[in-house]
Amino acid sequence: MNCWTRRQFGYLAGAACLTALAPRVARSQKSRVVVIGGGIGGATVARYLAGVGTIEVTLVEPKPSYTTCFFSNLYLAGMRSFESLTHSYETLAQRYGINVIHDVAATIDPVAKTVALKAESKLPYDRLVLAPGIAFKFGAIEGYDQAATEIMPHAWIAGPQTELLRRQLDSMEDGGVFLIVAPPNPFRCPPGPYERASLVAYYFKQFKPKSKILILDAKDSFFGQEVFQDAWARHYPGMIEWLPRQFTGGIKAVDVKHLSVETEGETFKAAVVNFIPPQMAGELTQQAGLADQSGWCPIEPTSFESKLQPGIHIIGDAINSGEMPKSAFLANSQAKVCAFAIAAALTGSDLFAPQLFNTCFTFLAADDAVSDSIAFEPTEGTIKISEILISQVGEDAERRRQVVQAANGWYAAFTHDVFG
Repeated sequence: MNCWTRRQFGYLAGAACLTALAPRVARSQKSRVVVIGGGIGGATVARYLAGVGTIEVTLVEPKPSYTTCFFSNLYLAGMRSFESLTHSYETLAQRYGINVIHDVAATIDPVAKTVALKAESKLPYDRLVLAPGIAFKFGAIEGYDQAATEIMPHAWIAGPQTELLRRQLDSMEDGGVFLIVAPPNPFRCPPGPYERASLVAYYFKQFKPKSKILILDAKDSFFGQEVFQDAWARHYPGMIEWLPRQFTGGIKAVDVKHLSVETEGETFKAAVVNFIPPQMAGELTQQAGLADQSGWCPIEPTSFESKLQPGIHIIGDAINSGEMPKSAFLANSQAKVCAFAIAAALTGSDLFAPQLFNTCFTFLAADDAVSDSIAFEPTEGTIKISEILISQVGEDAERRRQVVQAANGWYAAFTHDVFG
């Protein structure tokens, strides 16, 4: 693990060398890069490109601040404040000179190379980066639409939805059922629904010990299943029940009025329903024709340039990323590779071989967390796993406590790397 961490930080240091890139071609004016989406991927690529003196960076993001979805399950469990998850764009604007525009990107004209904003202004660009995150396939399950999210929140985009789910859990009577609907693959943060079950169970164990958690899954297995089920047996015996698709026949419909979820053979009623819908690339990519029939965006794995539209790069959860999961750390890693590729294209500097890493921390209880570290490499037009190190069942309690400490330190360092 220590050797792997050194490799990661070596790459972070290498990304910082973007500030030292010297253009081989003199330019009379700066190249313009527009970044749409101020999440982890978008903020990272904007920050690292802003260090290249011949590039002018504009970041378009409608929200005045960003709340991380990762670690939001700790907020649901009462282990972290909402404010601690929320980050502003002030440092990116003031220290790094990024032109931050709080508006909505409405349309893209790839021929004219402009982005039209909702406020009716247009931004010209030499290169465009999209980091639009995910959108939900509303209508894929009967009865679950945008309006239903106000009763059965997904809380899969952090912010008001997260706060709504927290209020529902707080007001739930002891002895009630908290029902989680876990989505089909691929989706943002594969361990997320099961970490949520773990941490809500931690909250219930302290304050609502008669309550139960039911997971209705659209899949027959999930990432880290043995580690999660071992933790549930140790920490929350009899509190969490997981039902796979092969048992239920799949999710067929929801009844928002009666807080129930219908499967092929049974209807389940709950006090609180956390319905996480099927997902696809963010809406702008669908409108701009950057997503294929899978609902995700195909990209060149060495530059993250769209395979469907030259000059436009896509990073983060929206891409069809081979064996890479959809995680915040990978969005950050992709953003740095993308920044190097754009800098090389616009300045004539050397292009470095891509290095892609993922580090993920997952909490099972307040003093029990696990981690995975995975390296990836572009291979045969896609991205595949080259190295993997993950936590295992049977690790001693002290090791798990050390991972908790490492996770908290990682959050502080990681968000500083992104937002400054």
